[in-house]
Amino acid sequence: MVIPFNLRAPEPGEAGLRRELYFLTLFRVLEAGLLAFAVLNPLRLDAFGVRNPAWASAIAMAYLAMSCALFLLVGNPRWRLRQHVAIGITLDLVVFVAALHNVSGLSNGIALLMLFNVAASALLLSLRWSLIVAALAGLALIGEYVYSQLVLQVVRSLPETAMFAVMYLAAALLTNLLGRQLRATEVLAEQRGAEVDNLARVNEMIIRRMRTGLLAVDADNSIRLFNEAAWYLLGNPSPERRMLVDVAPELSRRLWHWRQQQRSDSTPLSLAADTPSVIPRFTALGGIDELTLIFLDDTSLLSRRAEELTLTTLGRLSASIAHEIRNPLAAISHSAQLLRESHIEPESDHRLVEIINSQCQRMDGIVQNVLGLARRDRSRPEALELGAWAQHFVADFQHSQPDQHDQLKVIAPAIALRAMMDPQQLQQVVTVLVQNALAYGRMPAEPARVTLVVHNDSEGGGPMLDVVDRGPGIPPSVAEHLFQPFFTTSEHGTGLGLYIARQLCEANQASLDFIPLPGGGCCFRIAMTRTEPLARSATLA
Repeated sequence: MVIPFNLRAPEPGEAGLRRELYFLTLFRVLEAGLLAFAVLNPLRLDAFGVRNPAWASAIAMAYLAMSCALFLLVGNPRWRLRQHVAIGITLDLVVFVAALHNVSGLSNGIALLMLFNVAASALLLSLRWSLIVAALAGLALIGEYVYSQLVLQVVRSLPETAMFAVMYLAAALLTNLLGRQLRATEVLAEQRGAEVDNLARVNEMIIRRMRTGLLAVDADNSIRLFNEAAWYLLGNPSPERRMLVDVAPELSRRLWHWRQQQRSDSTPLSLAADTPSVIPRFTALGGIDELTLIFLDDTSLLSRRAEELTLTTLGRLSASIAHEIRNPLAAISHSAQLLRESHIEPESDHRLVEIINSQCQRMDGIVQNVLGLARRDRSRPEALELGAWAQHFVADFQHSQPDQHDQLKVIAPAIALRAMMDPQQLQQVVTVLVQNALAYGRMPAEPARVTLVVHNDSEGGGPMLDVVDRGPGIPPSVAEHLFQPFFTTSEHGTGLGLYIARQLCEANQASLDFIPLPGGGCCFRIAMTRTEPLARSATLA
């Protein structure tokens, strides 16, 4: 008979169920081997009470062959697990009933073996089908008892038969519930393991990408771990060099003093040639290996953070002052405009009014730059097609500031280059660069020639936008200070334009750099983050 099981594996996954099925089929092979030995041994046929030796031998051999076949098919992916369990438990029930009928001397042993099969199958089935299998096994046992009593006139113990039937139901219920709980615990453990693994990967990535150098040194001064920043600050040593005294003798000496006195020296030191100075800090982790964490603070980063803090404070102070300046400046500008519209006869008075208006506009520009330094809106990056954006920018710029002599054009590739950038902040950055190029990037008595070049990084990076002019260029002594705040070579400038432009680029995960040109002129390059179309990303995923 074939039981039409509609098996539903509850909580566990396929791999866990197949592992349990593997041991069940292995035990079934052992059962079949014992049954075949009991039946095929000619010296013990009478002792076991075999009624029909030929029929019993055929059943035993068939059971052994099918058990071995099921065992070999456990790992076959074409065999569904539900089919395997259904065929196996159906085979057990058929052989169980046939063995009880033909081998009367082993009835209790066969019933006990069947108890294990019922309990083990309950681990793989739902609760409903586990109880159905146990009930069928109990009914088969009771039916064989009734048949033996009425037809074969074989006396058996009714309490033992009833006890086995109840044990089948109890074992199926308990093992099914236990299996569910164990598998739920296993799934939870796998989830927790995956979470721990993810956290370990995140921690490893954070440590690896930290700007602060990090070393883990054991009690023998052997380096167990170091991140990329520490590797750079140590002078890029070979991975085989693991002794701290060999890699950084001075750092090893400071570590020894700290372990002895629990007090560290805060004097900066250089660990390798052409590397920034660092200030080491030590923290004991303890444990079996007595690990010590060494933090290498780059002094240049500390100076930069202090500078940023100073600039932030200065920007807030300047913004307050700028607000106070703006009100009287607006009054002066308005009064000059009214004076200009009145009937002024002397030409010199007209010139004085023009000077007042021009200086008011200059002061208003300074106020705008100071306010831009103090408060900047949060970047909202969008996917931009860089070539089309550059064409649109040039058209708007030429419309707002028409000039018949200066030249502003775009060079863009035929293929679309997509970048992630806040369009308003990119407009602000490119406007500063183009205005500087038009003002300073021209040869004497010649019109300015400024080109926006859209291209892709030759080394496989993201898209780039270059603002190129053909002027006299920038001396190296000036170029190294270009992006410093309040640095300017013009008596009319504030020195904040390029600094704010770089800050806006960094807020969009982009970079702004000065690239000197061999043939003369300047190039300011904006390197942006690449973005892919949504359809392509979904396809690749």
